[in-house]
Amino acid sequence: MLLRRSQVDLTTTDQRLLDSTGEADWVHTDPWRVMRIQAEFVEGFGALAELGPAIGVFGSARTPADHPQYAQAELTGRLLAEAGYAVITGGGPGAMEAANKGASEAGGVSVGLGIELPFESGLNAWVDKGINFRYFFARKTMFVKYSSGFVVLPGGVGTLDELFEALTLVQTQKVTRFPVVLLGTAYWQGLIDWMRDVVLADGKIRESDLDQLHLTDDPEEAVRLVLEEIEGASRPSGSYPE
Repeated sequence: MLLRRSQVDLTTTDQRLLDSTGEADWVHTDPWRVMRIQAEFVEGFGALAELGPAIGVFGSARTPADHPQYAQAELTGRLLAEAGYAVITGGGPGAMEAANKGASEAGGVSVGLGIELPFESGLNAWVDKGINFRYFFARKTMFVKYSSGFVVLPGGVGTLDELFEALTLVQTQKVTRFPVVLLGTAYWQGLIDWMRDVVLADGKIRESDLDQLHLTDDPEEAVRLVLEEIEGASRPSGSYPE
């Protein structure tokens, strides 16, 4: 950092550290927040480093337990666990709870990455390994780093955020391959149509960007699609069936 003229600080770093008088506001300043941010990354990396293969499952926190989408999320979590994959959700209620429940009851690893929000009350009861984050960007890094793909059920702004985060990372080649399956044709078809008829037609994306998305109503097909793409990518060259 370069400081000149009025920006030069007349005290030293050691002085500010050792001086115990004055306000404690320094713990809330941006430089100090770097330590909190660092701590969130360290804790997340430490907790998930040995997780093994995992799939992120997203969906609305507002999905009631008696809704068909809850049953779909629960089945998706169970099928992924039975296939040997951990299930990572946002740790909240609704579809996230359902996916965690399915994975946990199937004997799989059920992970919840929660976020500090004024209107949600911690991790759901089916999370077997959970972390609560202050910062969305730290939490989103964990989702993408430790998930090999996403299954996305109907959801709101948060679900859309995670969906387009994944699409952006693939488009910009920040991740090599990241299959995304949208579960719920009636819910997602309008979005796909808009992206094709408006965004693609106006030249804002390529056809290959849309090819990243798979659409189905069947949890079994959703799991098959995401795992086929992941496991197919891990095969050595020439190993694909004719």
